[in-house]
Amino acid sequence: MCFTGPWGRCMGSDCGPGGSQSRAVWCAHVDGWTTLHTNCDQGQRPSNQRNCFRVCDWHKDLYDWQLGAWNVCVPVSARTLWALRPFTCSGAEEGIQTREVGCILKSEESPAEDSICEYFESKPRLEQACLIPCPQDCVASEYSPWTACSKTCGTGLKTRVRSVLVPPLFGGSLCPNLTEFKSCKPGACTGPEGMYSLRIGPWNPCVLPVTRTERQVKRRKGKDQGVRERAGVKDPETRELIQKKRTRNRLNRQESPFWDIQVGYQTRDVTCIHRNGSIGARNLCTMRDLPLTVQSCVLPKDCQLTDWIQWRPCSKTCLDPESPIGNRTRSRQVVQFPVGKGAECTPLEELESCEPQGESVPPCATYTWRSTEWSDCRVDSLLSQQDRRRGNLTGLCGGGLQTREVYCVQANAELLKYLNDLKQKEKAGQTQRQQKPSVPPLLSVTFQITASLPVENKLCEGPIPNRSQLCQIPCPIDCEVSPWGAWGPCTFENCDDQAGKKGFKLRKRQITNEPTGGPGNCPHLVEAVPCDEPSCYDWKLTGLDPCVPEEDNQCGPGTQIPQVQCVNSTGAEVDRKLCTSSPAPEPVACEVPCSRDCVLSDWTPWTSCSQTCSSKTIEGKQMRTRSILAYNAGEGGGACPNSSSLQEVRNCNEHACTVYHWQTGPWGPCTEDPSASTLNTSMAVGASGGGGPCSTGMQTRKVICVRVNVGQVPPKKCPDSPRPTTVRPCQLPCKKDCIMTPFSDWTLCPFTCDADGNAVKTKQTRKRLIIQQPSNGGQDCPEVLEEEKDCEVPKICPGFRWKTHKWRKCQLVPWFLRQERPGAQETCGPGLQTRAVSCRQLDGTQADINECLKFAKAMPAITQHCQLPCQDDCQLTNWSKFSSCTADCVGVRTRKRALIGRSKKKDKCKNTQMGGRVESLLGMKVQGDIKECGQGYRYQAMVCYDQDNRLVETLRCNSHGYIEEACIIPCPSDCKLSEWSNWSRCSKSCGSGVKVRSKWLREKPYNGGRPCPKLDHINQAQVYEVVPCQSDCNQYVWVAEPWSVWKVSNVDLKENCGEGVQTRKVRCMLNTIDGPSESVEDYLCDPEEMPLGARESRLPCPEDCVLNDWGSWSRCSLPCTRTNSRVRMAYTLRSPSVGRECPDTSDNEPCSLNLNCFNYFYNITDWSTCQLSPNAVCGSGIKTRMLDCVRSDGKSVNMKFCEELNLEKKWQMNISCVVECPVNCQLSEWSAWSACSQTCGLEGKMWRQRTVVQASQGDGRPCPPQMEQWKPCPVRPCYRWQYSPWSECRVENVVCGHGTRYRNLTCYVSDGSREGEVSLVDEELCNSLKLAVDGDTEILLKEACTLPCPGECYLMEWSDWSSCVSICAKGAGVDFGSVQVRSRAVLAQEPENLQLCPDQAWESQPCTGGQCYEYKWFSGGRQNSTRPSIWCQRSDGLNVTGGCPPMNPPVDNSSCDPLCLMPKSFCSEAAVCVCEEGFTEVLSPVGQLDQCAPIPILEIPTAGDKKGDVKTSRAINPTLPSTLQPGRSGRTWYLQPYGPDGKLKMWVYGVAAGAFVLLIFIVSMIYLACKKPKRPQRQRQQNNRLKPLTLAYDGDTDM
Repeated sequence: MCFTGPWGRCMGSDCGPGGSQSRAVWCAHVDGWTTLHTNCDQGQRPSNQRNCFRVCDWHKDLYDWQLGAWNVCVPVSARTLWALRPFTCSGAEEGIQTREVGCILKSEESPAEDSICEYFESKPRLEQACLIPCPQDCVASEYSPWTACSKTCGTGLKTRVRSVLVPPLFGGSLCPNLTEFKSCKPGACTGPEGMYSLRIGPWNPCVLPVTRTERQVKRRKGKDQGVRERAGVKDPETRELIQKKRTRNRLNRQESPFWDIQVGYQTRDVTCIHRNGSIGARNLCTMRDLPLTVQSCVLPKDCQLTDWIQWRPCSKTCLDPESPIGNRTRSRQVVQFPVGKGAECTPLEELESCEPQGESVPPCATYTWRSTEWSDCRVDSLLSQQDRRRGNLTGLCGGGLQTREVYCVQANAELLKYLNDLKQKEKAGQTQRQQKPSVPPLLSVTFQITASLPVENKLCEGPIPNRSQLCQIPCPIDCEVSPWGAWGPCTFENCDDQAGKKGFKLRKRQITNEPTGGPGNCPHLVEAVPCDEPSCYDWKLTGLDPCVPEEDNQCGPGTQIPQVQCVNSTGAEVDRKLCTSSPAPEPVACEVPCSRDCVLSDWTPWTSCSQTCSSKTIEGKQMRTRSILAYNAGEGGGACPNSSSLQEVRNCNEHACTVYHWQTGPWGPCTEDPSASTLNTSMAVGASGGGGPCSTGMQTRKVICVRVNVGQVPPKKCPDSPRPTTVRPCQLPCKKDCIMTPFSDWTLCPFTCDADGNAVKTKQTRKRLIIQQPSNGGQDCPEVLEEEKDCEVPKICPGFRWKTHKWRKCQLVPWFLRQERPGAQETCGPGLQTRAVSCRQLDGTQADINECLKFAKAMPAITQHCQLPCQDDCQLTNWSKFSSCTADCVGVRTRKRALIGRSKKKDKCKNTQMGGRVESLLGMKVQGDIKECGQGYRYQAMVCYDQDNRLVETLRCNSHGYIEEACIIPCPSDCKLSEWSNWSRCSKSCGSGVKVRSKWLREKPYNGGRPCPKLDHINQAQVYEVVPCQSDCNQYVWVAEPWSVWKVSNVDLKENCGEGVQTRKVRCMLNTIDGPSESVEDYLCDPEEMPLGARESRLPCPEDCVLNDWGSWSRCSLPCTRTNSRVRMAYTLRSPSVGRECPDTSDNEPCSLNLNCFNYFYNITDWSTCQLSPNAVCGSGIKTRMLDCVRSDGKSVNMKFCEELNLEKKWQMNISCVVECPVNCQLSEWSAWSACSQTCGLEGKMWRQRTVVQASQGDGRPCPPQMEQWKPCPVRPCYRWQYSPWSECRVENVVCGHGTRYRNLTCYVSDGSREGEVSLVDEELCNSLKLAVDGDTEILLKEACTLPCPGECYLMEWSDWSSCVSICAKGAGVDFGSVQVRSRAVLAQEPENLQLCPDQAWESQPCTGGQCYEYKWFSGGRQNSTRPSIWCQRSDGLNVTGGCPPMNPPVDNSSCDPLCLMPKSFCSEAAVCVCEEGFTEVLSPVGQLDQCAPIPILEIPTAGDKKGDVKTSRAINPTLPSTLQPGRSGRTWYLQPYGPDGKLKMWVYGVAAGAFVLLIFIVSMIYLACKKPKRPQRQRQQNNRLKPLTLAYDGDTDM
């Protein structure tokens, strides 16, 4: 036979139907092996090629899947071929829905091949799973107890009833009988039973009386009765006709055209009925007063309306992409109002959504936020948040706050104005269509740059821009200068003009930083002292040559040649020729000691001058000393001088203490320079942006000559060369005029009316904002920023009300209908009267009635029943008004009425009374609210009660509604710290160290105040600030005095020499530019560099060699190695005698690292904290770090050691930083109090809120948690209309029939709480309320009812609505909606009339939130119990009828113990509970039946079945039963494991054994593959855990 493979891909050169595809065809044996083609019948060979549709990518837009609607959900059981057993539904039945899916050509909607659409998208599923709700049987409640017997004698009925809890749904069983009867015989009757009753029928429809033509015919028949009768008193009918004609004429004049009121009459039947329901003669009934059988009525008229008018324009007249939809309305008018029981009017207005139509629809107005310019940056506003005492400081800088105002403007106002103008021009015909603009009109619009008009802020959406921000005021950098230098020589003021004999000595200092404003704000840098004999150039002694004895002697007197330089007044070396005018220094006399002479040391350098100037009492002195190094040898040598010769003193700084300097004043304002070019000025102004410089001006300052400690002196006293300038150029800032917004539109005038209907005068305002403040002489802002004016008060306060006119005369039933009744001649009895209703404005003027329909309350009644009193009736006047209260708080009000006419003499009428009201007061507290900070008030609402404990207005208690109580809200207290202490001294005297200052905690924060900064973790009450500092290593120096005279320990009097000791005093002194000045503590100087204070040595003897003191050691060359050495030198002061030698004049020492040889390198410190200006609290600052020169042993040394090595300096020493400003949380103002949350009662609250305008930053005060406040509303009584209970059914003067029951609409007061009591009050207190009860405006005060006659069978009143029940399957989680139901049971009084009873009734309605219940069978004791042995119970414990699963067989299975109550179970003949066919028993551990589980079904789906791709679908409407329709069927086999005897079949054991062997094999393979040698025991334990497979079923249908 031939076999084919699948079709291949469609191939072809063109897209569309011209393609072709092929497939493989081969011949195969029936056993499956392939053979030659010749072995198969060639006539039956399938084609291997066919035409096809070649799909291309562009076909995707042409073809698509068309999805049909889902068909009805078909049960799965209906699709099986072998569905022999009945299906049991549990909650919901599984079903399948199908639909048609096909590929179509979208343009023609014609079908196409599915392969085309499958090329782009797989075919959607054709089936899906769904759920069909199970039939829900009717569920009824338990019976009520039996009623008493319907008769007191004879045979009657006892009745018990029940109500419907769940209606029958989805084809469930109908409801059972709701009523159960049983006969009763209280006893035999002693007399005859009443067999007949008078029954009143319902009123017939209202009809008009006989026409006027008929009456005229009747009148013509009576014309021949005589002249006297015609001229005399007319009969009652004639009089009535005349009266009605007059009434009709009056009505035509006064009635509104909207009412067509016609008064007619209606009748009813009165019959005599037997107990068995048959009708007998009226005389068989006991006659009482015959009830009315005719009454007046209003002929019902339905409401009539006009046709709808055209739709009004759309409320949306512009294009708005965000909300393009508007609304439009249409209305209609009332032609005829409903009269009587006519149909009410349908709505008079209709609303629908719409979009603006037309081509030239303008865009909608858009709104955006704008802001004024930022105000000047102010630090005091930031400081005042922290401490109000600091808010008045001046000269502040650093971080601050600046504010601005934010307002809303219309963003596209200019565009809309342009479009509107363009539209107006087109309408006026002014547009020249021939001249087309070169650019689109919208692009050629030129807008004038002006401030936009402010509008209401509520029009702007989105976040409001910040109203405040942090800012920075640059802190001025004060000028820092170096110490004064030394006084220079006396020089001419101008060396080029050396006139006169007077000169100046100058001293100078330098600026060490870059101050704000340049050097012009620095103090004077030059001081001058007048002197005599000035000289511009002089000789400077740089050194003396060695002493050379005279006449080539080896010792004795000699001279020293001085080494000099020619220097100028600044000390710089110049050409020696310039000093020729001054004599050069002469050679200095000296002496070279001989071998037996006294030897003296060299003179020490002159000390610093003791004074900087001289006067009559003060002279500057300098001193130098020398010491004896060796004594002379007796008389043969030169003797040593006395001690006074070892010291010399000279005068210094002999100039007078008259110091002069130039002093400058502050720079004046920048003014226009008259010499500047006007052209340059104008160009600068035109190019300026408004904030930069506009032109060049000049500044001047005052410069005077000042004598120190005296004051101003003539300018000639100061040298002219260092005189500062008095004029400098400056940049003039541009003028800035005030810029303001235009005035906003006037606010709307709210129309408010007082209680009398008069309009209250109000005001409207408008405002404008300052966008830019004036500066630099610009135009000032006007003072008026807000204007106010009175609103135009309308003459008529807007509002409408109904006006009722007087009631017309009471109209009775026509006389010809009532002429047979008693008293017909009196013209009295019940009737009907009407009145006119009109619409008025509040001032009483006439208004259209449609206005009242829209804006007024419900329309008053236009008809009412009336009573014309007969002679025997009691006649009373109307009630008078209530009198005033007899007391202020508690009193009585009265009103009266009186009897009139003959009624005064009738005893039955003397029961008139007067009414009153009693009122008193009580009080009640409710919680109040709190204010913000400081003193405020909290409020307690006052409640007023009368003496009947009824809530009344608080005015009755002479209270305004509140009790105010003063309260204090603690204000936030910020953290308070002390001021900064002074900086400590730098921790190091040489190099970089640290200096510290601190703050102490004075007060902790309270009540949400600004928190403290981070305190020291050791001492929690202190805040430290540590910054690096640099100390000059030459700041403190050791100063040693000359050595003392030798103290020789072994004195040789002859030689005066030998071993001895010299001492000297060493002090640490502050070093200045003029030398050491004052002694300080020794620890400030470097202890390593401290000179020796004592030394031991040998005092040379006469003729010994004498050397001077050792010089300083030479520096070791780097790198430091032992091969290098250092040397120190000395020279010979006295040569020895013959035969004696001098010691070495040089001393060598090897260089050793960190002992006498050191390496040097730079060390950088850490960054300091951010340092601010002294006048700043936050903002921009700088961080600094220091550079040290550090010796290799870690000691900081003078920077010169590193600088001499030319080490690289690659570090940045200063960087900018920011100290976060402590901004307090800023809140908006409190909003206005909201409307009360309740219109009345005790629990109403009013709220107000505030928002965060500026969140806290840094260490600012945090936002308080309370962002809203509330206070109680004034307590108002809660009045409401409420129905009284229905009265009993009243049938006039008879036993049974159709009657009326009534209820009253009364006014009640309460306190609004759920538990509050309700009290009855006057109806006038509810007059201001809308006439409605619980939101229902249809007021129903009477309704027809039926009073059953004796023996009649009838329906009870409707039961209450049952609780909401969910139609669900609790275990499956399926819910088909919720429903509730009410029912009417049947009641009967006579056993023989049961066949005449009406059918019982029930009705249901959907509800929400229903409870899902389960129903189970229960069994109990049967002896002496009214409860049946088996009953159904709902999961909430309620015993019910219906709902439980049907019991099969439906017999008493009492032979089984326990009873077989499980679904699908029954009691077998062996008294054992077993399951029905198709279910298997699942037993409990004790061997009892636990449940009946369905036997698994293996379903093999057909080829087209898509059951794997399913979606759950549920029924929507629980009140409509589902209709089952047959669907497709598949092939299904049932694998029944149990035989007829209930035992497992043999194949089940075989399958179980095979599965067990297969499982053992798989486990073994896994074991061998995963086996590990090191863990055999654990593997065995895992194998030992395997248990034999037990074939059990747990009820899961997917097993």
